[in-house]
Amino acid sequence: MPTSPTALPAGLTLGSLRVDTPVVLAPMAGITNAAYRRLCAEQGAGLYVCEMITSRGLVEGDQHTRDMLVFDELETTRSVQLYGTDPVYVGKAAEILCAEYGVAHIDLNFGCPVPKVTRKGGGGALPWKRGLLGEILEHAVAAAAPYDVPVTMKTRKGIDDDHLTYLDAGRIAQESGVAAIALHGRTVAQAYSGAADWDAIAALVDHVDIPVLGNGDIWEASDAVRMVEQTGAAGVVVGRGCLGRPWIFRDLATAFRGEAPVDGFRATLPTLGEVTSMMRRHAELLCQHLGEERGCKEFRKHVSWYLKGFAAGGELRRSLGLVDTLATLDRLLADLDPTEPFPIAELGSPRGRQGSPRGRVALPEGWLDDTDGSGSHLQEEAGETTGG
Repeated sequence: MPTSPTALPAGLTLGSLRVDTPVVLAPMAGITNAAYRRLCAEQGAGLYVCEMITSRGLVEGDQHTRDMLVFDELETTRSVQLYGTDPVYVGKAAEILCAEYGVAHIDLNFGCPVPKVTRKGGGGALPWKRGLLGEILEHAVAAAAPYDVPVTMKTRKGIDDDHLTYLDAGRIAQESGVAAIALHGRTVAQAYSGAADWDAIAALVDHVDIPVLGNGDIWEASDAVRMVEQTGAAGVVVGRGCLGRPWIFRDLATAFRGEAPVDGFRATLPTLGEVTSMMRRHAELLCQHLGEERGCKEFRKHVSWYLKGFAAGGELRRSLGLVDTLATLDRLLADLDPTEPFPIAELGSPRGRQGSPRGRVALPEGWLDDTDGSGSHLQEEAGETTGG
């Protein structure tokens, strides 16, 4: 672990792709659609990743998968996270993304902790099969290379504390031509519980020559700065910390420019009036992309995150959770006190799902008996849309 603070990176280089701020929005199912990516991008520079899609769904022409590959008109750098367990399918899907969708970056998911995924050897379970992991990475890199599109990967520490894989995964990624590796500092068994292990991120930085992105427990811009200083990571991946707080990307861009205020951004915290303006913008973008009825329904899940810690009454919250038109949303938001200050007590607190650690990770029978897996032909569900 570095003994002295590391200088903050000014940007992030992934192969031929240059990102002005070393910050990546983690793909989250049902969250990081085109509207939310546009909203976050309006706050600050970074890389904003589309919801995860499956290689099988894309190759086989699954309509739901294709419908998820929608990009905002101002989304100049298209980034997609791809999930797959079959090297051939992953390679074919990578080529489709490059040739038909004009993506500039492909991220491969090897971090999903959801039992229905790990039970089939996918997500965070897959890196246990080192040979299979290498085959998948090599197929993806080879397919994207003619288009000069960098491929990165996201993983976790391992299945559990007794079956760690992240150092081997980093080595294999580097040998396979992967442009960077993102590490969520938790095991599959932890899911989203407990604390992220930033020491593991530092160990991976020391272990490989490619850029390492740190993920886990970044709730404020100051957390991102501290992670980079402590681990030497080339950048950060932000997931749950941005739920209901897209302005965190503004704070992150400011921090990585070295312009962080001495009060730790408290002077820039939004009032409830500014939060409601952000809510209205979010709903507006969703309606532009999905139509008003569906857009408003999609917006409902975000209400509790936006209002977390504010004094909004229960009846008003319930009404906002049932909003069906922008006009109704405007009427309800007008009942909130625009001068109410941001709830300081919420700073640094976890957001989104947390849950409890799992006593046993769901795996295919005999999965741990073999650490190679070369030539395996696992098959994911075409419509799998979880993340990790």
